[in-house]
Amino acid sequence: MSQRNVELFMGRLLTDAELRRRFAHAPLEIVSEFCEQGWELNPGERDALAQLDMRLWCQAAASLPSRLQRCSLCAGSSRDPVS
Repeated sequence: MSQRNVELFMGRLLTDAELRRRFAHAPLEIVSEFCEQGWELNPGERDALAQLDMRLWCQAAASLPSRLQRCSLCAGSSRDPVS
């Protein structure tokens, strides 16, 4: 079940610009929040996710069609939080 949760977390990073922005500034905090919401990750997965290169995730997210992106109601939100 843990692998599925890794995939869910990664999918959220790809489709949620606000999550990517927050993750870029506090990766361990965001991974911990995910686990506190009931999503199970083992310590190795937590560490690996916290060390993701956000530039790659932002590039991948930018290539997704907008209809696959989560809509943000925040004014001035950016699809690329790592500049």
